[in-house]
Amino acid sequence: MYTIEMRNVTKIFPGIIANDNITLQLERGEIHALLGENGAGKSTLMSVLFGLYKPETGEIYKNGELVTITGPNDANTLGIGMVHQHFKLVHNFTVLENIVLGVESTKNGILQMQDARARVKALSEKYAFDIDIDAEIRHISVGMQQRVEILKMLYRNNEILIFDEPTAVLTPQEIEALMNTMRNMAAEGKSILFITHKLDEIKQVADRCSVLRKGKMIGTVKVSETSKEELSEMMVGRKVALSLDKNEAKKGAAILQVKNLQKSSGDGKPLKNISFDVFAGEILCIAGIEGNGQTDLVYALTGLSEVDSGQILMEGTELSKMKIRKRTEMGISHIPEDRHRHGLVLDYSLAYNTILQTYYTKEFQHRSFLRKDAIMAYARRLIDRFDIRSGQGEETPARSMSGGNQQKTILAREIDRNPKLLIAVQPTRGLDVGAIEYIHKQLLEQRDAGRAVLLVSLELEEVMNVSDRILVMYEGEIVADVDPKKVTFNELGLYMSGAKKDKVVA
Repeated sequence: MYTIEMRNVTKIFPGIIANDNITLQLERGEIHALLGENGAGKSTLMSVLFGLYKPETGEIYKNGELVTITGPNDANTLGIGMVHQHFKLVHNFTVLENIVLGVESTKNGILQMQDARARVKALSEKYAFDIDIDAEIRHISVGMQQRVEILKMLYRNNEILIFDEPTAVLTPQEIEALMNTMRNMAAEGKSILFITHKLDEIKQVADRCSVLRKGKMIGTVKVSETSKEELSEMMVGRKVALSLDKNEAKKGAAILQVKNLQKSSGDGKPLKNISFDVFAGEILCIAGIEGNGQTDLVYALTGLSEVDSGQILMEGTELSKMKIRKRTEMGISHIPEDRHRHGLVLDYSLAYNTILQTYYTKEFQHRSFLRKDAIMAYARRLIDRFDIRSGQGEETPARSMSGGNQQKTILAREIDRNPKLLIAVQPTRGLDVGAIEYIHKQLLEQRDAGRAVLLVSLELEEVMNVSDRILVMYEGEIVADVDPKKVTFNELGLYMSGAKKDKVVA
């Protein structure tokens, strides 16, 4: 008898079958990985189980009994909890307030928090979470926020735990701690469904793995009996190179020079005396835990925000007071970390998203009127060149495309302008191994064509595999300048967490 069994589940959205007659079986006390390309239907299937979507057909059984799940409250009643990829926390509430939100105890309309406080403290100690339950969410790290999400599930006595891409923003040390937590919970008899794109994590922690491709179930395998190469081939339907084959970088002249950059306020940490160069023909990576100043640095370089002092030089020309359009025309391309906020206009078509920075040029407008035929022809060329998959071709609304194909659209637009400097911020976040392989090859092609590439990434495998040189940011400062061939994953993690700092940064 399975603790959860989803039988013949079909979920249809306009123009696409997201889940096509899928059966998934979860055993008690197992960690079951769910693997698939972007748009394969993994999150949709888990959203059906959690009650966020109602399937067209199919049944869900818990411990052999047919159940009806019409919303997350039903799921919680059945002991099903979910940690979403983007955490569902109220940032100006405390840890404790977030955990009890929705299941509060009251007396005469007044919150009763004493019992909740004692229980949350006990759970935190049991799982060695070491968390201040009175801290506001906005003041704790991303890793701690994830622990709050896990505590929310444990506080509700959830027995079936769904994790959607849980390690995307964690350091190696935090990932190892999460893996240990998952093992401990499984040993207690809790059952875990674990959506991830990271094959190493599946091999490290999962008992079984179910693979989805284009909405269909390809198969379920025992992880101990299946190689990473076999898993990746099941996922994408072809052999995938899991490591990047690259030649030594041929560094040219400095394209970007940043000198003594200072910024007192912003979304992350203040920038403190930031200086570095990016050279033609190299991939320079800025690594660090989210919220340590990388976002503000990129905003300063691209013109999304101003700096207090310092210089930004592009081939000797000062940029710090220039408008965004002028920087673009000087040869800066930008793949932003938030593709929805800064990369796309979601209600525009794929075609119109490809010309967001060039719509005013003669190629795409005549006497202030857009040349639709030219725009559509251009979009079709990019679709072919960059293998962008979309239901309605160039007319597809950007909102309806999978994350991987949204990212390919941005990549195509930014690379096709032949930039001198490509700033790529977390370009593979949340993407499958096939899309990651493709994007890494594109970055390498830019490097080998003599362009400068500034990569900002939280993914340590990406940092080590793709970059020619690594700068580590912590608390708004550059704390290390290291060679990826000479530094270990553990050392990088220590730099990123502030436990290690070079006295002199080259």
